[in-house]
Amino acid sequence: MSELSTSVEIDAPTETVWAVLTDFDAYPEWNPFMTITGRATEGARLTVELRPPGKRATTFRPTVTRVTEQRELRWRGHLLVAGLYDGEHRFELELLDDGRTGFTQAETFGGLLVGPINRWLGDATREGFERMNAALKARAESLASERVAAVRSEARGDDALSA
Repeated sequence: MSELSTSVEIDAPTETVWAVLTDFDAYPEWNPFMTITGRATEGARLTVELRPPGKRATTFRPTVTRVTEQRELRWRGHLLVAGLYDGEHRFELELLDDGRTGFTQAETFGGLLVGPINRWLGDATREGFERMNAALKARAESLASERVAAVRSEARGDDALSA
């Protein structure tokens, strides 16, 4: 078994981060590491394309194994057949004391080919995780900032001025 884990703190509430994370249709707009087709519901099959920096894109079809609203999204996939190269990917969100979100993206790898594949892809996969985390942070913080500005504008009555 082998695990890769990266984390980032995001200055946005968990509901905003969750909304960005689970809006798979919008991934091409912001996510440099992966695209996903499917739904974030337990038992659903996804089509995931990973683009590790400097490596060829890979597409696989994992099954969503856990969805806990605003807390965790997890899937499990295999290379060709179970036991050869398996991965359990997870996204975890944690509400921090100040209303921000702690975000962790991790994968646990198993199977006969873990050693050679992780030696070949490991650094690029870590970099891809980190790039995705940074892009998620930027998008969620931007959306949270826009919402705060809209609420402040509404509270000041700016809408009446623009009419």
